Amino acid sequence: MAVIVVGGMIGLGKTSVSTLLGQALHSEVFYESVDDNPILPLFYTASPEEIETKRYPFLLQLHFLNTRFKAIKQALVHNRNVLDRSIYEDWYFAKVNRELGRISQLEFDVYEGLADNMMEELAELPKKAPDLMVYLKASFETVIHRIGLRGRSFEQDASLVEYYRLLWSGYDEWVMNHYHASEVLIVDMDVIDVVNREADAAFLVEQVKAKLADLAIA
Repeated sequence: MAVIVVGGMIGLGKTSVSTLLGQALHSEVFYESVDDNPILPLFYTASPEEIETKRYPFLLQLHFLNTRFKAIKQALVHNRNVLDRSIYEDWYFAKVNRELGRISQLEFDVYEGLADNMMEELAELPKKAPDLMVYLKASFETVIHRIGLRGRSFEQDASLVEYYRLLWSGYDEWVMNHYHASEVLIVDMDVIDVVNREADAAFLVEQVKAKLADLAIA
């Protein structure tokens, strides 16, 4: 039984890679809650005043924490699953929003308490963690280019560039030094395009299969 999480910056193709791996490995895919997420557009388009009064960043983190907890609980008790981002990355996003002052220290403390309780519950399952993170890594220029290509209107405002830059600037460090749930396979998305190049898609699938074989996971 292999459980794979696909992680990485906004816009780099987590959903496309998750779909690809799900098809190749005959796995169910648990997708990130985006299209059915009522808070996400508000998070991106809210003014500073609305953020202060409506607390959209905090509400968004709670929404993602809840949906990802539900997804990983299901994934860890069934064979062969792929998660389009996972609960483990949520803390990093909450931390960045705390640094920006978009989440208060009290809200962050509440968030961490809930996340810790969820991690303790996962530790009680027969399978306690994923087997592999497929981490999509790229330059900031590639991140911005692919966010633009994706075309979600609420992600395009120029005022978001510095938010994206702050997320991007610490992402590699978080994965390398703070993510301990599983082994990590780094994929260079500056050179890999699984959507438009079939050879790249096949190469990525073979990389994942080889990594799972090295880990002795069928």
